[in-house]
Amino acid sequence: MSKFNQINEQIGRYRWTICALVFFATTINYLDRNVLGLLKTTLSEDGVFGADKATQELNYSTVVICFQVAYAIGMLAAGRFIDWIGTKKGYAYSLIGWSLAAIGHAFGHHTWSFGFWRAALGFTEAGNFPAANKTIAEWFPKKERAYATGLYNSGANIGSIVAPLCVPYIADAWGWEWAFILTGAIGLIWIAFWYLTYASPAEKLKSGHLKQAEYDYIHSDRDEQEAQKADTTGARVSGAKLLTFRQTWAFVLGKFLTDPIWWFYLFWLPAFLTGENNRKIGEYLAANPGFTGDHSSIPGVISWPFAVAVVYTVSTVGSIFGGWLPKAFINGGMDANKARKLAMFLFALMPLTVLLASRLGAINTWLAVATIAIACAAHQAWSANIFTTVSDMFPKKAVASVTGLGGMAGAVGGILIARVAGLVLAHFTTLGKVELGYGILFIICGSAYLVAWITMHLLVPRFKQITL
Repeated sequence: MSKFNQINEQIGRYRWTICALVFFATTINYLDRNVLGLLKTTLSEDGVFGADKATQELNYSTVVICFQVAYAIGMLAAGRFIDWIGTKKGYAYSLIGWSLAAIGHAFGHHTWSFGFWRAALGFTEAGNFPAANKTIAEWFPKKERAYATGLYNSGANIGSIVAPLCVPYIADAWGWEWAFILTGAIGLIWIAFWYLTYASPAEKLKSGHLKQAEYDYIHSDRDEQEAQKADTTGARVSGAKLLTFRQTWAFVLGKFLTDPIWWFYLFWLPAFLTGENNRKIGEYLAANPGFTGDHSSIPGVISWPFAVAVVYTVSTVGSIFGGWLPKAFINGGMDANKARKLAMFLFALMPLTVLLASRLGAINTWLAVATIAIACAAHQAWSANIFTTVSDMFPKKAVASVTGLGGMAGAVGGILIARVAGLVLAHFTTLGKVELGYGILFIICGSAYLVAWITMHLLVPRFKQITL
């Protein structure tokens, strides 16, 4: 029996039930936000983004930006709100809100009405990660937080896997409106399980659902216990004060530089793969003008929904591995700070593979898919660790607020890359060389993590708990 299983057998495993709840919420979160990217072509053909193809790219990026602006504002508000109202209510209110907003997309039939519902979704979905990060900080000791974060964060990939396997088929069978309605309704089911299951460790100990040994294990970090004892007032910390710490800026800038890359893959990967298919179809038909068969049988043409599912399946492995690796380093005797930094550096190198995506895609689309899959897996591994740096550096009462600040910065970065992507792709679409536009964007995507790692290291050479 592994040491991990031995600990769970000896002290209990209720904390993993809580982790499972957060995992499913994150899965629903990404299922709902993925629907737009998957239906981009369908919505464009239905006239939602206008008639002209270049204009469609700009209008689509405008809708994406509506989400990102609202997400940024929501992140700032959600972190403070959840630290104030508590994890249980904060998470529930957020999920109810984004489920209703997801359903509302079915009633938007042009760019600005779609933008309204996208903004509503962004504002309410912003509560997921501050609530999730606070939940993990409350329920896990430091040595397990990256692993637990990697597990719940893999829900982002599961949602991204499930979406392409069902959303296009729902849209084909019943119309794109039902794709939004059915996926949005799933979140309302989660609420019942959350209210029946979740409470703080102290409340679960009192009710008998949590063993004393597991409660003690959850609260086994001495530095956190000493900081909590030193905090005699227990007062909330203002956002202005949080911004005076280099630790806050390390997290904020790290998220600003790397979150946009995930947004780009999320919203433009289906379009990129569709474009690669169209390019190969065009080249083949030009060389074989008498071809009358099914386009799917043309060499090099792939099923893009399946390819998207493959990318996010690999990303799931990356998320879990990203949480496991620093834990393995620590168990091997490495200092916790060094373990986190080394793991993040390794994960910052892996996205460089995407620099070859466009060139390899010209040879075989699956080669491009492979490089993007590696990059997405690296992002999720990076994400599992950068989230954990917040609870490494800040007391639990400030975790959601700092997470919200970083999330807001990431969303602002997402706004910038959405507009850049829209302008770049519109320009190269007009020139008939959209693959060059994607090549430029992949350069940005591949190098962002190294820049973020260097920035964070210069600001905070050691991740350690601070006193507020």
